[in-house]
Amino acid sequence: MRRLHGLAALAGLSFALAGCTVIPESGRVSPAPTPLPAPRPAPVPTPAPAPVPTSTDGTAAALGVVAGPAIDSLLPDDSARLADALAAFRASCPSLQRRADTSGLTAGTDWSAACSAAASWSDNQAREFFRRNFEAVQVGDGKAYATGYYEPEIAGCRTATASCQTPIYRRPADLIDVDLGQFSDTLKGKTIRGKVDGTKFVPYDDRARITDGSLSGRGLEIAYANDPIELFFLEVQGSGRLRLPDGGIMRIGYAGQNGRDYTGIGKLMKDRGLIKAGSMQDIMAWLRANPVDGVKIMNENRSYVFFRELTGAGPLGALGIAVTPRATVAADPKFVPLGAPVLLAVDRAEASGVWVAQDTGGAIKGSNRFDTFWGAGADARTIAGGMSARGTAWLLLPIGTAARLAAR
Repeated sequence: MRRLHGLAALAGLSFALAGCTVIPESGRVSPAPTPLPAPRPAPVPTPAPAPVPTSTDGTAAALGVVAGPAIDSLLPDDSARLADALAAFRASCPSLQRRADTSGLTAGTDWSAACSAAASWSDNQAREFFRRNFEAVQVGDGKAYATGYYEPEIAGCRTATASCQTPIYRRPADLIDVDLGQFSDTLKGKTIRGKVDGTKFVPYDDRARITDGSLSGRGLEIAYANDPIELFFLEVQGSGRLRLPDGGIMRIGYAGQNGRDYTGIGKLMKDRGLIKAGSMQDIMAWLRANPVDGVKIMNENRSYVFFRELTGAGPLGALGIAVTPRATVAADPKFVPLGAPVLLAVDRAEASGVWVAQDTGGAIKGSNRFDTFWGAGADARTIAGGMSARGTAWLLLPIGTAARLAAR
């Protein structure tokens, strides 16, 4: 789900505007720390405004990993959640074994035994599966910060009507990606996005120009939304559902972004004293109460997302497979191998447990920074919109990985 997130913890929203980067940006093993108790339900606190600082430099291997306690002491007893995590891991295995691990911790062959076991392991014995096939390590200090994202559902239509006329655009043909590494080795890994204007390459239209109609008349509309504010937040999630007038559902997913930097309006509004808590619900309430100034503030986020209609399973994560509600987590692939299980022990009971890193997010950067996926519907929206959890993260790696890293 290519999100500009997590919904977002995006610099100021208390939920992750995850789950995806639109335009890109020697290991050591220390003695084992004192085992942590298994996660227990905890009272839901008021989301705190600031995330836990995380390291965004280098990779997990460069930052260093710490061997953890026996995994049996960490695994929760929630069989249903663990079964979902096992199913998510099983679905991730083909990519996990094929992809290059940019965290520097594993090779594809390291996962062969666990993936072979997952193919035939019963979901009702998921806890035993994780106990037998993995060991826990911490990346850096293991201090975790987790937000949440969801698949929004908003009212929309395929053809514009009087009450449904905010266009949802497909990616324009003149939006061009440029790999700067082709021009200079010092720019390797960096990409910019824009368009050709005469003999010059210039930035693509920003949100203000697009919402003002700069793309009108080009046949780019794939659908329309009833509410521009709801569409704004669907953009942040990167995919969602349109509830059509006949009761049908049209699913749309990320198809590109205009190349402009993302700005979290939650932080802007808090800094200006317009809102206090900074949750999605607070932001929406203010935007509705102040429609003229609300448009101006939304336009301060110059980023704009383009969509395509999805007809298969979805929404899709960074691995190209459908993400799993309450089991998928977005993470930074420089610090977590995509497809690997992660165990969170945090101060929000809902977010504690085993997750699988199947997604990425533009604001999900650094070690131990996660964005939890909650699915679709009102409950998912409420949980994701207020998720702000802190605690400890354990990365679950194939047995023997910690010793190999130590020897290396």
